[in-house]
Amino acid sequence: MRYALGVEFWFLLIAFVAEIVGTVAGFGSSTIALPLSLFVFDFNTALVLVAFLHIFGNFGRIAFLRRGISGKLLLAVGVPSVSATFLGALLVAHVPREILKGILGVFLLCYTLISAGKVLKIKSSTATLVVGGGISGFLAGLIGTGGALRGVFLNSLNLQKETYVATAAAIALMVDVTRLPIYLGQGLLSSQYYSILPILLLVALLASFIGSRIVTWVPQKIFRTIVLAALFLVGVKFIYDLVSTGILYNLS
Repeated sequence: MRYALGVEFWFLLIAFVAEIVGTVAGFGSSTIALPLSLFVFDFNTALVLVAFLHIFGNFGRIAFLRRGISGKLLLAVGVPSVSATFLGALLVAHVPREILKGILGVFLLCYTLISAGKVLKIKSSTATLVVGGGISGFLAGLIGTGGALRGVFLNSLNLQKETYVATAAAIALMVDVTRLPIYLGQGLLSSQYYSILPILLLVALLASFIGSRIVTWVPQKIFRTIVLAALFLVGVKFIYDLVSTGILYNLS
């Protein structure tokens, strides 16, 4: 059964807007696109299509901002992220994702509120980056989004905006390439949806180009504020998702 043209249009529009926002913030396209895509597709289909969007978009970010990539951060954060992503993706069908997202949401709220007041500063040691990369990679594989947590650790380094966005994109691409084959191997995407992928690629590249131009125009101080605001909103969304499921009432 083929999906209607209207459904296809709305998904591509969601992907376009989410990718622009994700490029400017250095993360978040999947966080924005996944919940909105659930109005169009079932969870498994949305999860895989948004994973493709993330890959295409990160490829575009790297192409447009590749000079900002930090090789040191790719090793410190990227390698543990990939390893943990593999484990998280294997557990997709066995762990209550809502609870993990809720815990992450609380952490993000606390971090952004304290960081905005300049009270908390995560120590930028190699060990911290490795742990942060591992946890964010595990969540990316398990719940489809780990960029917000990765953003916390990268943002603590006070990187230049181009370095932040390009490096985050490179790490995310490594994570996506790891988790997507596992999703496909589990049969989470019906073959009828493969025809949308070429159009999704074009949409993601165009949105990444627009977002990368916006990044170069935004002053560094304002850019950091945007990232913190994005982290805060993601935290609110994750907590809301947890409360709305009613899981907490069932556990009490």
